Amino acid sequence: MPLRLLAAALLLTLGAATAPAQQTRRAPAANWVNVVAKTPEGGFRQGNPNAPIKLVEYGSRTCPTCGRFAAEGVEPLRREWIASGKLSYEFRDYLIHGVPDLSLALLNQCVPTPAFFRTLDAMFANQQAFDAPLHKLIDSQPKQIEAWQQLPPAQAATKFAEALGMITFMKARGLPEAQARRCLANPALIKGVADTFAAGAKAGVEGTPSFFVNGRRVRAYSWDQLQPELRAADS
Repeated sequence: MPLRLLAAALLLTLGAATAPAQQTRRAPAANWVNVVAKTPEGGFRQGNPNAPIKLVEYGSRTCPTCGRFAAEGVEPLRREWIASGKLSYEFRDYLIHGVPDLSLALLNQCVPTPAFFRTLDAMFANQQAFDAPLHKLIDSQPKQIEAWQQLPPAQAATKFAEALGMITFMKARGLPEAQARRCLANPALIKGVADTFAAGAKAGVEGTPSFFVNGRRVRAYSWDQLQPELRAADS
């Protein structure tokens, strides 16, 4: 650090005739981006839990508009708002595309909590890798897709995860296949995702992404539209 080098040079100039006073070290500023927790509402929050601005997104990992927000908005949101502690960001699942969304939600919740957003980022960045085989299946095997959707949730989630390469995707990121399959069939995880989805619908969510700022639903679907809402909340 330049200040430390300057202090060392000053001590050399003055000599060591007297014992130098101890420097007061300032604690590094907290980076709230590194603070991740699961919330009672079933979402995952990044940032200061006591932040004055609380942003909630109901999102879908297969939603192109959500993917665009992840690509354009999440990095500046973290850098300009979350890191300092003035805003917390919570992601809650809204299964706009049904079982494929359920599969990804369960696998995302299978990783340790501190890795949740890192995995979410990777899922959005690789959205096309899941979308392309899904549309190919819809076009070539529509009856098979319909049959899978009628299965119990655990079986349906596993079928789609296998067919769309989701298990392989998670294995490449360090999640053992056996663990991934257990999470896809975990009744408690399935119920938790379903409850979060139902709560979103009850709150008036009809599409994704849907954003709430301090409990108020805002008409914003992109980073450009969301920024004025955040600035208003910060004023």
